[in-house]
Amino acid sequence: MSQRTLVLLKPDAVRRGLIGEVVGRVERKAGWRITALELRTLDRAVLEQHYAEHVGKPFYEPLVEFMSSGPVVAMVVEGERVIEGVRTLAGPTDPIAATPGSIRGDFGTIVRENLIHASDSEESAERELKIFFPAFA
Repeated sequence: MSQRTLVLLKPDAVRRGLIGEVVGRVERKAGWRITALELRTLDRAVLEQHYAEHVGKPFYEPLVEFMSSGPVVAMVVEGERVIEGVRTLAGPTDPIAATPGSIRGDFGTIVRENLIHASDSEESAERELKIFFPAFA
């Protein structure tokens, strides 16, 4: 089933020069295509919408601070089972638990700065796309 998902390359990925590597991995996946891509710096209002379910949790403020610390690459990726697939390509949040070949397994260093965000469900993708790319929602 064809789907659409949001992918964010976080400030650490941008700072470390990994944009081309990650975009290349997405582009090489047969049947997936990037239909929007934008480099932007996220303000607090956007981050508050995006991370609304985490308000009040201990990691919320450090996460918002990190995500606003530099530019991110926001992408819309479309294709068969792309939501599940991009999350597999990203690997688990903990880079030690992430397998080699995944983005976090190959390039991750710490849990808090984990290179990439990918929507975790169709509902999340729909909600997140409305925030970042309203024309695609």
